[in-house]
Amino acid sequence: MSLQKIADLFPQLSEKLQQYSGYYQRLEVPAKTILLREEEISRKAYIIEKGCIRVGFNNKGKDITFQFFFEREAVSSIESFRKKIPSLCFLETIEPSVLHWIHKKDWDIIIKDIGNDPGMNAQFMDIMLERQYNYMRQLMSFIRDTPRERYLNLLQEKPHIVQRIPQHYIASYLGITPVSLSRIRNAVKK
Repeated sequence: MSLQKIADLFPQLSEKLQQYSGYYQRLEVPAKTILLREEEISRKAYIIEKGCIRVGFNNKGKDITFQFFFEREAVSSIESFRKKIPSLCFLETIEPSVLHWIHKKDWDIIIKDIGNDPGMNAQFMDIMLERQYNYMRQLMSFIRDTPRERYLNLLQEKPHIVQRIPQHYIASYLGITPVSLSRIRNAVKK
């Protein structure tokens, strides 16, 4: 989570949060930069200033995309980052990106310092539950909806993905082939 998001939630802590800004490092990377590989232990969390990161995994030699993150969003392989276990996913930039990253040891210092506030803990829990809810909706959509319905939902709920992301990644995200996506897009346009 970005320090600005925390400051927005807790304006009374804005001044204190400025002391943490030194923990973040700015990083500019080109498209297709691997930030984390599967099986590596995640030691960094990223906030996206500019660009897009996809999260995915390899399934029998085929990359599967299951999430996209954009400006003002935070991303890491959260379980790997929290528990120091091998990551189940990879992180890769799709566009040239400007990122701010924090090392796990520095994140732990911040969490320990501000984690004693019950209000902060509740807000962190809300943010984590929101992300969990989004993953649950996506999983249910794969079970319940047809590929066409998934595409129409994507157009309605997240049109920025369709506008910014290459079609082969969108197809992977929807669980279909690029050819199937092309057919669906052509049928929707008619």
